[in-house]
Amino acid sequence: MMAVRGSAVDIPTQDGMADAYFVHPDGHGRHPAVLLYQDAFGPRPALNAMADRLAAEGYAVLVPNVFYRQGRSPVVSLPAHIDHDNRGALFAELGPLMQGLTPDLVVADAHAYLGWLADCPQAADGPVGITGYCMGARLALYTAGSYPDRVAAVGGFHGGRLATDQPDSPHLAAATMTAEAYFGHADQDESMPPAQQEFLEKALTEAGVIHRCEVYQGAGHGYTQSDTSEFDPEATERHWAALLDLFGRTLRG
Repeated sequence: MMAVRGSAVDIPTQDGMADAYFVHPDGHGRHPAVLLYQDAFGPRPALNAMADRLAAEGYAVLVPNVFYRQGRSPVVSLPAHIDHDNRGALFAELGPLMQGLTPDLVVADAHAYLGWLADCPQAADGPVGITGYCMGARLALYTAGSYPDRVAAVGGFHGGRLATDQPDSPHLAAATMTAEAYFGHADQDESMPPAQQEFLEKALTEAGVIHRCEVYQGAGHGYTQSDTSEFDPEATERHWAALLDLFGRTLRG
């Protein structure tokens, strides 16, 4: 594991300035770039720690605040531990922010994030990997489908509503993706039931996307997030093994 250096950065977008956390191996050199998409709770110490762990494996990792239009992170006040008692009140605030982040805005913002990484002296030339958590798995799909020439790998974990009957369903991005994909579904996740899992699998297969979709038995929505009551250490380590395998094959070849 490498020592890492993280800092706050600002990324110009078409709608303002997105604050973000950027972390990379300490010292000189350029490293494969990764865009890490947040869950609904956004950039915070627990999420930044995940970026740090990824950077320690040799990656330059950008964690943007996708709700930057509503303010710098944290956009809402977060407790030290997110549990069932405070989750409802938090989502009453976060729900409108999530609904307001349309696919068109996601794609426009991704252009800025990918452009920033392309110009970043610590990020290597070449393809980019994406990993997304909860709502971030949707953003990862939209980005991969819109920028197939830039994105070589997509990891999505405990994502919800990835394959619906809506005209802007994330699974439709499979038709234009060239990235290899891995999805780790949560067994106890009502937002991604078996029917949606099958729908996503079918879309990826028919589009010819190299992929693997797995169900983490006993895991709940948010299993990788250490500051929430859904955190599952065993499922989280399984996620790390799968993600590092994916990035190692696609970004370092």
